[in-house]
Amino acid sequence: MESSCRMEGKFSIVTGANSGIGYETALGLARMGSVVVTVAKDRGRGERARRRIIAASGNPHVYLEIADLSSQRDVRDLAQKYKKRFPRLDVLVNNAGILINTLRKSKDGYELTFATNYLGPFLLTSLLLGILKKSAPSRIVNVSSFAHRFTNDFDFDALDMNQVSSPQSYTQSKLALIMFTYELAKRLEGTGVSVNVLNPGLVRTNVGKDLTGFMKVIAGVSKLFAVSPEKGAQTSIYLASSPEVRGVTGRYFYKSRQKISSKASYRIADWWKLWEISEKLTHTSIEQTAKKSEIIPVTVPYEEYVRH
Repeated sequence: MESSCRMEGKFSIVTGANSGIGYETALGLARMGSVVVTVAKDRGRGERARRRIIAASGNPHVYLEIADLSSQRDVRDLAQKYKKRFPRLDVLVNNAGILINTLRKSKDGYELTFATNYLGPFLLTSLLLGILKKSAPSRIVNVSSFAHRFTNDFDFDALDMNQVSSPQSYTQSKLALIMFTYELAKRLEGTGVSVNVLNPGLVRTNVGKDLTGFMKVIAGVSKLFAVSPEKGAQTSIYLASSPEVRGVTGRYFYKSRQKISSKASYRIADWWKLWEISEKLTHTSIEQTAKKSEIIPVTVPYEEYVRH
């Protein structure tokens, strides 16, 4: 794929780019010639990753921004710095994510996993929509997980996730990211900005490095069947660069192919409800391109999928 797709003159952001899928995604885009802005929480690890990407790709235009995606202040600072420093944005890859099994809160008072995996990407995307629209055709790539299938419904009664276990919050956050993708695709219709979501599969990454006890054992066993981060990043790179998906939006992908996400993810009324609450939790508002009654879903309902 990298030999056939070129991205000279393109600008990309990849969050969680210091290791795992994010690192390999940033490396892949850098090899294609894109200017890549990597986002990491830790400056030391982020800088080491940036240097490795430059050395491996031969592309000197790889930059680092420091941000904790669970902190809304950090996310706002990140978006502001990017817009001041760079003239355009062609690709936004919301990749950063965590998985822990202890209840911890973000600086803003929300459950840490949900704040990092969903509220952070929601806010960052909202703050960068203006420059994405100006740079159209542009792309947003959201990295979800097969774990979104482990919940039958989105729990709106515990949306801040302060009363649920972190593993449950992880599944909810990944379901929320898919629902957000589908709703955002509707709102961006006609803007030239596409947004898709993917399941990278079971990948050997550091996402579960902070797990303890039995959960850590389960994670260790799972890694025996996992693919490399390089393979896990292929769908992210595909959605960020391939001409095959130019104009494709509001879809769920696995192994670079359109797939069906969970039944819960296709409840259109829940998209709206999640959206409105997310705006309140992040104190932001994403301008829509059509009135609510005029928006037609671009994502085929679950019932339509299963007939084929």
